[in-house]
Formats: sequence, structure tokens, C-alpha cells
Amino acid sequence: MRLPVNRRVDETHHVITPDGLSVWYTIQVSPHSHIQEAIFERADRMPSDEECRAWLDLLIAGADAVEAPGMPGSTTRRFEAFERSPEREAPRA
Repeated sequence: MRLPVNRRVDETHHVITPDGLSVWYTIQVSPHSHIQEAIFERADRMPSDEECRAWLDLLIAGADAVEAPGMPGSTTRRFEAFERSPEREAPRA
């Protein structure tokens, strides 16, 4: 998996459950926003809604996660949650 440069991802962000579900979690923090991302992957099939939701409820705090579009036939699902703090953003011209 290749991620943008401003994220540092290593094995501490990854777990494989006893039944083979691979779970990755990252968070990007800036002065005015947070982006939380959870990725679920299986070797044999796409992860189910139920197993993704169970993990999302534990991982994504304070925001609603939205599933990002995936490739047809993929065994990976990616969810993102964006939190903005408009009061800390620079004024718009």
C-alpha cells in the first residue's frame, strides 16, 4: 500500500484478526482539520458491511465515516472521515 508522504504508516497501524481481516488505520492532523482513514482487506473476498461497521465504530471517533469508491472486484474497502474546524481556518479572500 502506498500512502501520501505526510502520513507515516508502519505495522503499529495494522492488525490482522484471527479470521483473516486486515485492518489499517491512519489519521492526518492539521491546524484546521483531521482526516481519519480505515482500510479493510481480505485475501479471499471483500469485507462485509457488518465486519467493517464493527471496526469503524471503534476506530472513527467523532465523525461519520464514508466509504471511498473502490475498484471492481477489489478485496479492499476504504473509509474516510473528515473533520473541519472552520474557526481555525485562514479567512477566505
